[in-house]
Amino acid sequence: MNTPLTPEVLASRARAVLRGLHSNLAEVEASAVVTRDGITVASLLSTGADPDRFGAMCASLLALAARASKEVDRGNLRQIILDGQQGPLLLTHGGDSAVLAVAATPRANLGRLILETRRVATDLASLWTQT
Repeated sequence: MNTPLTPEVLASRARAVLRGLHSNLAEVEASAVVTRDGITVASLLSTGADPDRFGAMCASLLALAARASKEVDRGNLRQIILDGQQGPLLLTHGGDSAVLAVAATPRANLGRLILETRRVATDLASLWTQT
């Protein structure tokens, strides 16, 4: 039987997953793992970014987008891609509990970024099944 993970261990493992993402894709500038209710579990954000405010905004965006997706019969929302002048921001569901937020440079290959964030989100989802 698995011993439940403490919040500290969960955060540490989530940070390790984020560090792996940053090392695999040099174009990733910032990332965070956020719960669906907006709590930032782990983050690698730029200096000056408020992880708590960022987590709350990500959760709000996801909630609204999920409702819009259902309204037009698109099924369960998997991912949101925001395209900013300084590069994309992807919000990807990681199971029922986690959301992966990834900001990348404008030169990032969007297809590869989508595939990699979905893979990492799946890895993060497995952390929650261990809790």
